[in-house]
Amino acid sequence: MLKYLIFLTLTLCLVNCFDFYDHFLNSLESHELGDNSDEKPWSGTIWAVLVAGSNGWFNYRHQADICHAYQVLHEHGVNDSNIIVMMYDDIAHNEENPTKGVIINKPNGRDVYKGVPKDYIGKEVTPKMLLKVLEGDQSLHQKGKKVVKSGPNDHIFLYFADHGAPGLIAFPSDELYAKDLNKVLKSMANKKKFNKMVIYIEACESGSMFAGLLPTNINIFATTAANSSESSYACYYDDQRETYLGDVYSVNWIEDSDAQHSLIGESLQQQFKRVLRETNTSHVTEFGDISIGKLPLSQFQGSKRYNKTSDGKVEIRDAVASSDVPLVIAMKRLNKHNQTEEQRFLNRFNYEELLRARSFLINSVKHLIHELNIKLYSVDSIWSDRRVLTNHNCYVDLIQHFDNHCFDLSTHPFALRFLYIFVNICETLEPNEGNARIIESWISSIVKHCSLHISDHPFTQIL
Repeated sequence: MLKYLIFLTLTLCLVNCFDFYDHFLNSLESHELGDNSDEKPWSGTIWAVLVAGSNGWFNYRHQADICHAYQVLHEHGVNDSNIIVMMYDDIAHNEENPTKGVIINKPNGRDVYKGVPKDYIGKEVTPKMLLKVLEGDQSLHQKGKKVVKSGPNDHIFLYFADHGAPGLIAFPSDELYAKDLNKVLKSMANKKKFNKMVIYIEACESGSMFAGLLPTNINIFATTAANSSESSYACYYDDQRETYLGDVYSVNWIEDSDAQHSLIGESLQQQFKRVLRETNTSHVTEFGDISIGKLPLSQFQGSKRYNKTSDGKVEIRDAVASSDVPLVIAMKRLNKHNQTEEQRFLNRFNYEELLRARSFLINSVKHLIHELNIKLYSVDSIWSDRRVLTNHNCYVDLIQHFDNHCFDLSTHPFALRFLYIFVNICETLEPNEGNARIIESWISSIVKHCSLHISDHPFTQIL
């Protein structure tokens, strides 16, 4: 009995110690940031745009992230008429979903799909549509579609989850380039479409969407799951569903907000620091007007207090780079117990076909570098360097032709992992008037090489 009492006492002490430590860290952050409240009273409206840029069962996690984010904003009082959701909506009722009509964002988690508005689904989920929504496009509004109708006193919260590459984030059938997004953000700021704007992006190399592009003086604060040259990470593999349920960065910020009965007492910067601390798989990064971080979460994610009992955070132990997700899923299916011989044969074929397709793409890109014949730079340096993207116009030109003539990025998302070579190629250019001719010659070589050696490849999808 005495041993039991001692054990119980020690356990309680440890729990209290952890609670004290967490409270201590939050106190330190509050002290560093000063008062979390805005210097002037704010009485505007919150507008939120939540975007999942992918489709397909292996990308389950992106729509799960978005659905969970909606629940958090809805429960904290953001009006549904001001929450705009864009997602393909092919997961909840997918033939592979063992719980039809239900989406979860963590193991044994609650259904986060119920009640989610279906504002833009299927083929409506495009970069062009997102930019129109943000700008409050009048023609869409007249058709009865929800768009951001914000004014100079309002706050906008934009959250995006999907794949990315240097200078772009992906959509089901197209890509949104960093230069185009930032152009619209600057235009919105000039037109006084908002008082403050906060952007969270979950994607590989997502830092490249803002690095060197987002000004610090237009009242926009952005955080990204990764820096400009690394992968973001998936987590929570589910054996029943045979896919990943969430993304590390997204899970960390969403669970933090979900656990709060009120978001008034936590600032954006406190959440950023918490997510930075807990996301040990990639470098969570911040951009733009950092001073906005002093504002409370409630001004962007809702100020209503609610008494939901949190279902607790699940420790992340299985994080995997986003680019490796299809390969890991295929491997887990291959090694699954209690398979029939037919199932094992099919799983092995799918796994080996995925490897063959990836190998073909890698070799094709290497051969393409040879064909481009970059003067003064070796193929090895173009393949191995990770240069900083500054020449966005050249990069977009090359990417679009690679997308159209070599590997469609939406159909073959594994190709996103190698777009950095076009960054390296474009960054070899010196500022002079002859660059347009050089870029045209590269484009000509890309089109010719891909037409002869790549366009008729036998792989329907390269993941």
